Amino acid sequence: MRVTTTKRGSITNTMNFLNRILSRSYVQKLEQYGQMGVDALAAATPRRTGKTAASWGYEIEVDNHSTKLVWTNTNVKDGVNVALLIRYGHGTGTGGYVQGIEYIEPALKPLFQGFADDIWKEVMRG
Repeated sequence: MRVTTTKRGSITNTMNFLNRILSRSYVQKLEQYGQMGVDALAAATPRRTGKTAASWGYEIEVDNHSTKLVWTNTNVKDGVNVALLIRYGHGTGTGGYVQGIEYIEPALKPLFQGFADDIWKEVMRG
């Protein structure tokens, strides 16, 4: 069996694309979406004191194989993240239960709808 390939034309566009990926030029767009997510989460977080709403942040984690945008919340009480207690519910010290409120996904969903397209456009821009 014999396999042959033929190349015609220039690979300049391919090389430009790969160089943009390697240069991680899209990280600036991730910074923008990170802050947009923080703003959306802060606005959507149920408030008693406002501490949990004010404790949102984000991190961009980059390694050789992936880039991740991670939203964080630093409000921790007794070793437990308060944002997750609000989201999933929790028992009380007196034997009661506080029902969870799904506020994280609805806050971020509008961002996700445009996120993939914007990142792809950033990577593909010439």
